[in-house]
This record gives sequence, structure tokens and C-alpha cells, in this order.
Amino acid sequence: MIRNIIFFLFFYLGVISISILFIPALLFPKKIVQFGGRLMGVWTGICLKLFLSINITVKGLENIPKDKKYFVVCSHQSMFETFYLQTIFNSSVFILKKELMRIPLFGSYLKKMGCVSIDRNKISKENLGFTGLVEKVLDDKKNTLIIFPQGTRKDYKDRSKFKKGFARIYNNFQINCLPIAINSGKTWPKSSFLKSKQNITVSILKSLEPGLELEQFSTDVENLIYKELDLIN
Repeated sequence: MIRNIIFFLFFYLGVISISILFIPALLFPKKIVQFGGRLMGVWTGICLKLFLSINITVKGLENIPKDKKYFVVCSHQSMFETFYLQTIFNSSVFILKKELMRIPLFGSYLKKMGCVSIDRNKISKENLGFTGLVEKVLDDKKNTLIIFPQGTRKDYKDRSKFKKGFARIYNNFQINCLPIAINSGKTWPKSSFLKSKQNITVSILKSLEPGLELEQFSTDVENLIYKELDLIN
């Protein structure tokens, strides 16, 4: 428990310090804000290792498409992936719940990064404009669009059906999909203390090419991610 308290103290102190330090970046191009996001990801890894002896393993980097447009579909079990994926992908742009945009300062950074917000509980004008917002993100080849199809943080044992937004992106834009499985929930459970001396694995799977039938694609991605989670848990 003491190690957790020390971890959270230094983790949030670092995140808040970086947020304050990068306030002027809101007036400049978004790549400066995105650099601040990468710093937060690096700081997350340092704190996990230093205070809780948690190792991070990234495998499958060779599966990231080099010369093809793609988007990332990732499991979501903790805060870890939101921060750490920014150390792997340049210009990370997330599809996230609307409530995060309302957090003071943090929400301003998300907007500056070009993140796409959705209301998970109802059909709104904003949700109906989802495709147009995603298109703007994908038009910039430097961006990496990231979506969490589970919709919110889930227990590491949860195997509920994915929401269909990611399939709409694949179908509408005919681009590669890069599935990623991260077993962070076993180490960093939602609404609980972290477990020390564990390993978090970020497993980047082979990308799926455009052209699959919508239902087949949805099923394949879900099965691939859950099968990989079963292996690395």
C-alpha cells in the first residue's frame, strides 16, 4: 500500500507538472502538445518501474505498417494504455468519451491534439458527425488514430462484445486496422491499488488489410485481441 501511495504521489505530480509546463504549447502547433503527451507516457513507465518494480514489454513493433494508412484498435483495461501508447506512436489521436474533454486543462490538451469525442449514452449531432471528424484526423498522414472498442476500462477477465465504431472506420475508409492487446488491468485494476513486481505486455498484432466483410472483420479483430489477452495474462 505504501508503494502505491508513493507511486501515485509521484505519478500525478509528474503529470500535473508536465501539464502546467506545456500550457504555452496550446498557442503553438499541436506537435508540441503531443510531445508533452509522450513525456507523460515515458513518465508513466518510469514510475511503474521505479516505485512498483513493474516491467513493460512491447512486442510486435515490426507489425506496424510502414507505408500504409492505418488505425489502431486496442483493448482498454487501465489508464496505462492512454498514456503509454503515445510513446509508441507519433501524433497519437484518440477517440474518447466526451466527459474527458470537460476536464480543466487536460481537456484543452485533448482538443489541441485533435481527439474525437463521442457521447456514449445517446445519439447526438456530435456522434452523427463522427465520420467527418475521423476523416479530418486520417487526412493528416502524421496522425495515428487510436480507438478503444470496449468503450471504457474493463476488468482483465472481461470478454464483452466490442462496440461497432471501429468497424465503421474500417468500412468507411478502407484502411488497415492494427489490433493491440495490453494486459494492464491485471496489474493496474480499475478503482484499486496496483500490484507490484508484475509485467505489463503491449502486444502489437499483425494488421488486417481492407476488403473484409464488416461482420467478419469485427469478429476477427475481437477474437484476435481476446485470444492474445488470454495468452499474455
